[in-house]
Amino acid sequence: MDDLKQKYLSQIANASDESGLENIRLAAVGKKGEVALKMRELGKMTPEERQVAGPALNALKDEINSALAAKKAALGDAALDERLRSEWLDVTLPSRVRPAGTIHPVSQVTEELTAIFAEMGFSVAEGPRIDTDWYNFDALNIPGHHPARAEMDTFYMARAEGDERPPHVLRTHTSPVQIRTMEAEGAPLRIICPGGVYRADYDQTHTPMFHQVEGLAIDKDISMANLKWTLEEFFAAFFEIDGIKTRFRASHFPFTEPSAEVDIQCSWIDGQLRIGEGDDWMEVLGSGMVHPKVLHAGGIDPEVYQGFAFGMGIDRIAMLKYGIPDLRAFFDSDLRWLRHYGFASLDQPNLHGGLSR
Repeated sequence: MDDLKQKYLSQIANASDESGLENIRLAAVGKKGEVALKMRELGKMTPEERQVAGPALNALKDEINSALAAKKAALGDAALDERLRSEWLDVTLPSRVRPAGTIHPVSQVTEELTAIFAEMGFSVAEGPRIDTDWYNFDALNIPGHHPARAEMDTFYMARAEGDERPPHVLRTHTSPVQIRTMEAEGAPLRIICPGGVYRADYDQTHTPMFHQVEGLAIDKDISMANLKWTLEEFFAAFFEIDGIKTRFRASHFPFTEPSAEVDIQCSWIDGQLRIGEGDDWMEVLGSGMVHPKVLHAGGIDPEVYQGFAFGMGIDRIAMLKYGIPDLRAFFDSDLRWLRHYGFASLDQPNLHGGLSR
């Protein structure tokens, strides 16, 4: 047995690779190996002989297995050392260029205007996109016969037969948030309400889903002068043009009285719109003093408080600032227009294995 031990320990020590080591294992301790054959002979021995030969064979098998494991680990370490000597990586080389995405222009403009109004003391208020027609219309002094309440203009939620809940709509503006905030916080109040809204329109300047921001300021001595100053400060900061001119035109909205459309100074040169210069005007928003009925619907006494409100399309002012000609490009265009207008897009794999560009 000592000869068997010396034989295989010597072979293991001299093995040069894992393949040769495996052949040694099979010859020594495999099912048909020499140690296994010796162990089968135990059945032919007397009990006294087995008491001596059995432990010796088990010890030999364990010693050979331990030598095999140690040699395998040593061969693995040697192979790794060889790879490390033959392979190298220059970590000072620049990394591969990866496309980097940017925030969507609608989200970016929302953050920009939020920061601008925050500096003027306005906080952000939010509300549900699905609301009752009371919050969306009635509380805002919009009568039942108003065209906006027709199903061709507003998305009404389906009702199962026997459902007696009040009608619900996809909000057509963020004005319901103004009512909810007045109910919850009372006056004085100074908020903006940005968010998604829905109307049954679809063309170059209208989409069924778009984004608005509305502003509301209520106190005891607020006037149209405060409204004008607020909007002029916003336009100057947003378009980065000092002294941008505005024009207020009398108009009509059910929820404000008096009401005014607001235009900003612009010009068209070689088919390009330029904000803040020239003799032309472009309408950008609606505004006015909050109607007493709206204050009353929000739980505020119109005999004590008054305020102004305004609303504008976030998508539209993003179009003006970044020169994007079609509102639909925000939502249903391919990704190339993002790069064209300075908003890098991520290349995404498509169903055909290529890249959407």
